[in-house]
Amino acid sequence: MGFVSEFLDFLKKYQVVGLAVAFIMGAAAGKLVTALVNDLIMPIVAVLTPGGDWKAATLALGPFKFLVGDLAGALIDFLMVAGVVFLIVKIIMREDATLKR
Repeated sequence: MGFVSEFLDFLKKYQVVGLAVAFIMGAAAGKLVTALVNDLIMPIVAVLTPGGDWKAATLALGPFKFLVGDLAGALIDFLMVAGVVFLIVKIIMREDATLKR
């Protein structure tokens, strides 16, 4: 068995092409959610933040200054991605369970 045929068997056995497509789609979805958070949700948060610049929001504890604004954006971003993934998996698992009956 030659290298090329072994490599093609590897691609088929471990479904590498499907994994690559899923990775690319996940990266694109992540960019979409980040844009949604930064462009639609965080401007609303900016109105509620004193000074309006949510990315510059800090929390001062004694001599320490923590930049919590950017963290808040990343946290909202993560929660939205996790929620979308949860819903997709829930729908797929429900359909999978009905097919097995």
